[in-house]
Amino acid sequence: MNRKHSLVIPALFAALLAGCSGGSSTPGASSPVATAGPVMAATVGSATAYTSVKWGGGGYVTGLVYHPTSANVMYARTDIGGAYRWNNSNGSWTPVTDGIGFNAGESTYHGVESVALDPTNDNKVYLVTGMYSHDWQGNPINGRIYVSGDRGDTWSHYDLPFPVGGNENARAVGERLKLDPTNPSTMFYASRTAGLWKSTNSGQTWTQTGLSSKVLSASEIQALGNAPVGVEQIIFDNSNVGGGATTWIMYAAIAPDYVQKAGLTSTLYKSVNGGSSWTPVSVPSNVAGYYVPHAVRTSDGNYYIAFNKTAGQGAGGPGYLYRFGGVTFGETWTQLATTTQGGYGGVSVYGNGSTARIALAVTGTWSAGQPVVQLSDNGGVTWREIADGMQHWGGGYRGWVDDIEIDPANKDHIMHIHGGGVWETWNASAANPSWDAPVNNLEETATLALVTPPAGASYKFVNSAGDIGTWVQTDLAATPTRAPTSAWSNGNAADVLWSDPTYIVSAGVINSNAAAFGAWSGDGGNTWSNFATLPAGASANTAESASIVTPFRNNAIWAPANSVPSYTTNNGASWTSTNLPALAGVGLNRGYRLAVDRRNPNKVYAYDSGGASWATAGKVYVSTDGGHNFTLSQGSVSANLAPNAWYATSLAVNPNVEGDVWLADGNAVYHSTNSGASWTKLSGFGTIAGSGSTGQLQGASVVALGKAQTGSSYSAAVYVVGAMNGVWGVYHSDDGGATWARFNDDTHQYGGIGVMAGDWNTYGRIYFSGTGRGLIYTN
Repeated sequence: MNRKHSLVIPALFAALLAGCSGGSSTPGASSPVATAGPVMAATVGSATAYTSVKWGGGGYVTGLVYHPTSANVMYARTDIGGAYRWNNSNGSWTPVTDGIGFNAGESTYHGVESVALDPTNDNKVYLVTGMYSHDWQGNPINGRIYVSGDRGDTWSHYDLPFPVGGNENARAVGERLKLDPTNPSTMFYASRTAGLWKSTNSGQTWTQTGLSSKVLSASEIQALGNAPVGVEQIIFDNSNVGGGATTWIMYAAIAPDYVQKAGLTSTLYKSVNGGSSWTPVSVPSNVAGYYVPHAVRTSDGNYYIAFNKTAGQGAGGPGYLYRFGGVTFGETWTQLATTTQGGYGGVSVYGNGSTARIALAVTGTWSAGQPVVQLSDNGGVTWREIADGMQHWGGGYRGWVDDIEIDPANKDHIMHIHGGGVWETWNASAANPSWDAPVNNLEETATLALVTPPAGASYKFVNSAGDIGTWVQTDLAATPTRAPTSAWSNGNAADVLWSDPTYIVSAGVINSNAAAFGAWSGDGGNTWSNFATLPAGASANTAESASIVTPFRNNAIWAPANSVPSYTTNNGASWTSTNLPALAGVGLNRGYRLAVDRRNPNKVYAYDSGGASWATAGKVYVSTDGGHNFTLSQGSVSANLAPNAWYATSLAVNPNVEGDVWLADGNAVYHSTNSGASWTKLSGFGTIAGSGSTGQLQGASVVALGKAQTGSSYSAAVYVVGAMNGVWGVYHSDDGGATWARFNDDTHQYGGIGVMAGDWNTYGRIYFSGTGRGLIYTN
């Protein structure tokens, strides 16, 4: 799964608003902007529980790390969704990067590039984090190292002097962070752009080793296609654990891009003085210039090194596996395996010598009858396939088998990663091993849009997500089965008909060929039909800054990214452009946000956020003929809405009252009770500027409404993601925005929240997306 920047929405923010009455007014009428009074403390209460909605994996797990001596202590790292700890007692994963230390505005630190465990203390774990090592111009973005002494329940962190790219090319390489097994306060980091680094105080401070002082420039990074791999990993020549003595001899594997830029002469180097100086080691000629995705050392002093011609997730071959003798065996090389069907992603070894069990991950193979996991029980003399065609997952990201691990406590238990999660077998010695997906509570989807139906509908919500498409969720504890397509796709937007929620419309793109499509269902998502035609702009603009709504059955208004919205009255057999203005380019994808007035569906609202903070002010347009023609709300012009990026803004309509509209412009919350004719700006919300390595915290980025509290003065509970009085969080109001209370807490921040929707059956339940953490709901 090629997670792009656009799929990881920056930390967004929230606020709410005052007023509640319905009614309507002329959309174009001008009216002054009112400001609500001071925030009081009448609304109280907060979420008491947070539960992941079931999907099951859904994202790229880039590495699995076992503790070398403590059974069942294991962690998984992901490219955009943080890290997880395995809970062997119930066969599930515990997310360990949802709260303090991974705050809002810090979504980049949910990209975990490497994990290391202290071999002398199974409670101590390190994460090196940072989603991207550089910006689009090649300028460096330094990462962080997080340290926990309680298996990830709490964290502290240190800023690193080098970039980290947990969501970049070849992100399953590693592990890049390695601790000296006998003196684990000494650690090394193999960076993408700045060489090999060393710390002697558990990651607090770092210095470059003598391997090379070369730091890639922005132009050099761009010349590498913005995909540097750099130094890949080091392997200590030491089987001991603890004792405090320094391990002096080690090997470093280096990608050919850094070899060339740093003027090195081999892809393998050796140090005999703890990393102070390095000398090249010759590799076999047939793998000269190859990448080394994984390498392991066994207790007898042999190294097993996987070579692949190309780098990256699902990289094609040819691939080779070599046994390298190291200093114990005179640094000799023995070829054990090769493939031209895909490449080699990972290698794991149990035991040593002629009886060693070797598991080899074959990546970049995409169809049945090709190798997936090769196993040898005689040190690599013979091999057999143990995964292909054996009750094993066979869709989507089969070709991203880029790390594999044999359980150090049970050689029959083998796990491998892929682009959609993890697979495992517990009977690897069997002639036909069985496989299952251990992804319970491992949720790494990236939701782009979310809509909830009215109370009593047959489903909970419609989830439009990156890479997995659009799905109708009927059971929060079961993987959904209703979708317009199961193909690798992005679901960009969806809507439900409020008067008849069995009618659903959606818009998305098939990722394999970049083909836009729209679809509708008339039976609650059980069956779907594609729109026969596409509106203007849809085929060329498939970014997620899109919107689609339905005011009546067979009717939809679709606003593709960067395009004028169009409407259909015949389920997409034909489309007609609305009269909304064209959107000028601002350097970011932008689009209209649409919302239907559920009490009077002839009214449709269109919000243009300006597209970027440097663009023109936001505006609201109102239609009174079902979304065919729109009139500019002069009240929105008078409100002087802040210009902001599409992803930092939101629009919501109260389904219980006609003309009752809420808007988050990225900085503040606005409320209109007269169909957008005039707007009241709520006090208390405001954007917090970025500080240090924490990004800007929008004052109000998402607004959502849900079922009202019994006896409340306003007909909906209002929820806002934003910063109120200088504190970021999710805030809620039970009295139409007159008073507010924080709804989440510091341990449930998820690096920021991208989308949110309120439930209309249960008061206090919201559904929201954390950074790469799938969907979560509150109780």
